[in-house]
Amino acid sequence: MDYEQQTPQPQQPEKKTPNPLATLLKVLLGLVVISLVLVILAFSFVSRQVDNALHPLQQVNAGLSTQVSRLLNPTPTVIPDPVSIVREVQTLARLETIQYSVEKIITAELNQGAFGSLFGDRLLFVAHGYVIAGVDLSKLTAEDVRIEGTTLWVTLPAAEVFVGTLDNESSYVYDRDTGLLRRADSNLESTARRAAEAEILKTATEDGILEQAETNAEAYLMSLFNSLGYPRVIFQD
Repeated sequence: MDYEQQTPQPQQPEKKTPNPLATLLKVLLGLVVISLVLVILAFSFVSRQVDNALHPLQQVNAGLSTQVSRLLNPTPTVIPDPVSIVREVQTLARLETIQYSVEKIITAELNQGAFGSLFGDRLLFVAHGYVIAGVDLSKLTAEDVRIEGTTLWVTLPAAEVFVGTLDNESSYVYDRDTGLLRRADSNLESTARRAAEAEILKTATEDGILEQAETNAEAYLMSLFNSLGYPRVIFQD
């Protein structure tokens, strides 16, 4: 018995019916994305418009702030008188031979008793100053110099301080503590400055600035007189 071999026919894929719910979700998601993009663009546009509108106001506000700052913290105006009067002209022959630079801490205070926190005033002042000393050769007279053979005898004027002052650019108030029930004393810093200047001069003097100034002056003049042809120079007290 003969059998015919039948070739199997390929099965056709089944057509999927679109899911209405999935399609709706896709549409809604697309609308949400578009809405977000539109909101971002609108917010950016509004922000730029607001910035453009506020920019002139910000400039005016900055100008007003500058004016108020100038009113509250005015810069002093210095107007020197065009006429200057020279009172005296003096010839100087000062031989400056040494300079000291001194730093000093000064504490100035008022009413620092039991109620200092209420009525006291206290400041800490850091003082920088310098002292210059030497010999005033204008005080040298003919009797102070004599020559014996090849020996030159010299009696120098006593060494003295020419300058003893504060360096105002480097000196400053480090700390100040004023009581709750009082105003800061305007003269306290001036008092501290005067005391600092006196202390700086005292420090240099006690350290021997005058003795060193005299020694340096003799060394300098010794070299000068030797170069002028005096091989032996004796300084007398």
